Amino acid sequence: MFQFTNFQVVLLLLVLSTACDNNRSISKEDQTFSSIEVSNDQDQVSDVNPIIPGWFADPTIKKFNGIYYIYATTDNEMLASGAPTVWYSDDFENWYNYTMEIPSLSAVNLRNYWAPDIIKGDDGRFYLYFGNCQAGCNIYGYVSDTPVGPWQKLQEDDTPVISHGFPREGFPSLDAQFFEDTNGKIYAYWGTWVHYNGGYAVGELDSETRSFINEARNIPLEQTPQPFEAPYMLKKGEKYLLMYSGGSCHDETYNVRYSYADSPWGPFTPGDNNPVLSTTEDGNVHGPGHHSVLKEGDDYYIAYHKHDYPMTRGGLARQICVDELHFENDSTLPKVKRDKTSLSKLRTSKLPEDLAHNATATASSSYHLEIPGMDYTFSPSQAVDKDNATMWKAASNDLPQSLEIDLGAVYPVKRIATSFEFASYYYQYQIEYSTDGKKWKLFTDRSNNRIPGSPMLDDGDVAARYLKLKVLATEKTGLFTAVWNLKVYSELFEIPLPNLKNKASSNPPAPKASKQQLVDLGAEGLVTGKPFASVKNTGTYGGNFITNGSVTIAEANGIKAFHFKGGALILDKPVPETLAWNAAFTVAAWVKNPEVSNEDECLASWCDRYKFGLANSYNAFFYNSGNYGAAAHLDGHFDMGYKSVPEADIWHHLVLTFDGVTERIYVDGKLDNAQMMTLSSQIESAKMIIGSSDAGEAFSGYLASLKFYDRGLNENEIQELLKQTQPGD
Repeated sequence: MFQFTNFQVVLLLLVLSTACDNNRSISKEDQTFSSIEVSNDQDQVSDVNPIIPGWFADPTIKKFNGIYYIYATTDNEMLASGAPTVWYSDDFENWYNYTMEIPSLSAVNLRNYWAPDIIKGDDGRFYLYFGNCQAGCNIYGYVSDTPVGPWQKLQEDDTPVISHGFPREGFPSLDAQFFEDTNGKIYAYWGTWVHYNGGYAVGELDSETRSFINEARNIPLEQTPQPFEAPYMLKKGEKYLLMYSGGSCHDETYNVRYSYADSPWGPFTPGDNNPVLSTTEDGNVHGPGHHSVLKEGDDYYIAYHKHDYPMTRGGLARQICVDELHFENDSTLPKVKRDKTSLSKLRTSKLPEDLAHNATATASSSYHLEIPGMDYTFSPSQAVDKDNATMWKAASNDLPQSLEIDLGAVYPVKRIATSFEFASYYYQYQIEYSTDGKKWKLFTDRSNNRIPGSPMLDDGDVAARYLKLKVLATEKTGLFTAVWNLKVYSELFEIPLPNLKNKASSNPPAPKASKQQLVDLGAEGLVTGKPFASVKNTGTYGGNFITNGSVTIAEANGIKAFHFKGGALILDKPVPETLAWNAAFTVAAWVKNPEVSNEDECLASWCDRYKFGLANSYNAFFYNSGNYGAAAHLDGHFDMGYKSVPEADIWHHLVLTFDGVTERIYVDGKLDNAQMMTLSSQIESAKMIIGSSDAGEAFSGYLASLKFYDRGLNENEIQELLKQTQPGD
């Protein structure tokens, strides 16, 4: 039987309880296609937001020594467990990303870097705090002489600054934000999933060590109505405004609310105009929340995240926005008016003209997202529109892919700034230039690059009208060639913190998919009723599937099949590297399930379900009537169920396919459900299992054949496969 660690139990209970909350449960309609028609023609809210080209959430915004910093959760991978990075800018318009050096916990390799906050002590040092659930959901603290590290632990023995279960048993210590009062005292406010955990917590940080909380209290639920997570304290005059996020972070209900008090401890009175920030009617700002506030002179600005557009399943592909924040009086906030956004006082860029802005752009291919309710193209023009909400994305994760830009005339070109989709992973690429579009020369050669960053800056001194970016490889398997912005300058310019350089990754480039049928498994050739120890995989990956538990050969409706009765078939080779991370795949099976329950019934698994306990790190194919009826990733917020559950006790051809952007389930050759996803499949110690998951979620039916590809099959190919593999023909 699979054994859970304490961390896995805690994390699963916390995350799954979100899905089980009666007020925020996932309905059958929520699992199916979006009802909002998405197109490229919808007006953008402004040309400012999002202010960061990348997937980041839970922003803390600060200004130290004339430089703006944004510390944020790195999003869109493994339940927002990407690398710990910081964005910095001296003009609030051009931002640069740096991966910080943070010592790992002794017990586990640091992955979670959730909802960071930073304060500058009266000793001149910087104190960084963030949540981590790998060894219990705690807040850990670090210290450095600079705002960007390198960081040292506040407690060498990994004692958390705020531990799980503090100030009351079972309370998850996450989403901490620190507030320094005018008397010098520093208070912490924390709590998540507080709608069923009895309200937020407040405590006073020890003024000498800044490594523990001296006193802590509960803030009763009635003082902060309709809460979810992410408290943030703000003082205006003599009033204390406790802002927080309500609704659910997974959907359009997420919002920002507030209460006020005469003391940092409360009691708090719910404010007027709640929520003050929420999803806009046109849907351009979807699920805004988990914020912080920047004060510049007499002006206030709110930094928050919103969901991507079109929206990725589960709401964990988020981007950071900044808007003005106003006050009616010291205890009253009006609603944030997104249609009157003005950051003109902050945006002081003196950079030369971007020659590529709105230039003619073409590409080797472009991804067209077309499923019911969504019709959107990630077109080449979106790489030169100066809009951080849009990007060019190639049609597939095949490499190489290229983007070509026509500047319209010959210009001197001295710097090219490229913002790839993922700031903390490297891309290997070349940039060529030409005056006539026929004869090309090399501007920069990063074909062996292993340094991540955003933007990637490449300098030269040439005359060019045409520029061609060619992406050759990526650090992670299945990452697409995708560019938020490509900017071109005729002059060099100074950047803030010029000595701050990202380190090269030790990881080799990701392997390329074979684009072949890795697994071909069938019951033909085996004797009905006779036990068997193994069966050969006749797919290109080879190996043998070893019988584990009760699996027999039987006939169902005259069709020979594997009959699973709590057992499984386990491949005696490691899961191929081409199925890691965001790899495209297709798994197709002819199955008959005598009884379709709302749980278990795993047809094929190739990742560890609970080793990491993080959304989209797990990937498996199911046949049940629950939230993960077709594709399992964590819970109902990320999984994909069947829109129409295939009828029990009938042979069906079921196909789960993923092309790197869209996950689809086909039943008997027809599309049943689909969703946008970014996967980060973890296969390090996983096994390829047929008829069960590694957690024992057994299939209890018949399987005539199963085929597995390391590429996504299109609808025509799936329909042809159905005809070719029809059992009994």
